[in-house]
Amino acid sequence: MAGFSFVCAVLLCAAVAQTKPTLRKERVHHEPELSRQAHEDNKSFQYDHEAFLGKEEAKTFDQLTPEESKDKLGKIVDRIDSDADGYITTAELKAWIKRVQKRYVYENVAKVWTDYDLNKDNKISWDEYKQATYGYYLANPEEFEDATDQFSFKKMLPRDERRFKAADLNRDLAADREEFTAFLHPEEFEHMKDIVVLETLEDIDRNSDGHVDEDEYIADMFAHEDGGPEPEWVKTEREQFSDFRDLNKDGKMDQDEIRHWIMPQDYDHAQAEARHLVYESDQDKDQMLTKEEILENWNMFVGSQATNYGEDLTRNHDEL
Repeated sequence: MAGFSFVCAVLLCAAVAQTKPTLRKERVHHEPELSRQAHEDNKSFQYDHEAFLGKEEAKTFDQLTPEESKDKLGKIVDRIDSDADGYITTAELKAWIKRVQKRYVYENVAKVWTDYDLNKDNKISWDEYKQATYGYYLANPEEFEDATDQFSFKKMLPRDERRFKAADLNRDLAADREEFTAFLHPEEFEHMKDIVVLETLEDIDRNSDGHVDEDEYIADMFAHEDGGPEPEWVKTEREQFSDFRDLNKDGKMDQDEIRHWIMPQDYDHAQAEARHLVYESDQDKDQMLTKEEILENWNMFVGSQATNYGEDLTRNHDEL
């Protein structure tokens, strides 16, 4: 086992509650690849198609006629133009690409939405979430007096409430879909990253001194149960801690160092792709795109039967 750890989620008994508290995830969060295709503009635009549409949606465009593709592209352009001024800026295009690449997150939220929106008002209040997740525990606390799980209901309830309030930007204690997505997937939202760092610290900081020392860092990924020598990968992780995690060399990680570890400053693929699309399609060189400029260069943004570079449509998808 090398590199970074995957932390096993604690499975809370399904018979106890309909839903589960938020649980720990992989520690290190990287920006996803926009496409597995090479960025080869002289050969095809498949990388651009998958970055702009997402891999699966790009397949659906490959089944359309050029006219159908351009018609759907025009509708997408209207959605990208968030301020409806008739121009697509690099920032708007970047925001669109990042949202497309996070579609799996929104799909996950859509699947569980009805489990929490108990009164069907298209919002999830903190009370609704608490009842759906912790209702049995709150009504029967005596059944949990002997619970020894590290992530017990008792510990997770205030932690979830803190995260919910951080995601609740308008502070009305009711989450719309965007806020609830930030609650369930905080690593995907800039304003939630402090919470991700704090929760990581709390997970690993066994002596509660507000820092993560080398032994705590290792214990998060390796349980030394048999008393034998440490595996080579653990020795490598100790070196990683000393050389790259403990930046100020004081023998421990503070919150800034934890952030540097779990949220590395990756190359911004969405920004680079947005700039590329604007550069290639901006006929009047005003560093913005009109719908006409995009449709003029439509085959860079989307495919069609005439520009099909490979895979057949495998399943139907809703329109973006």
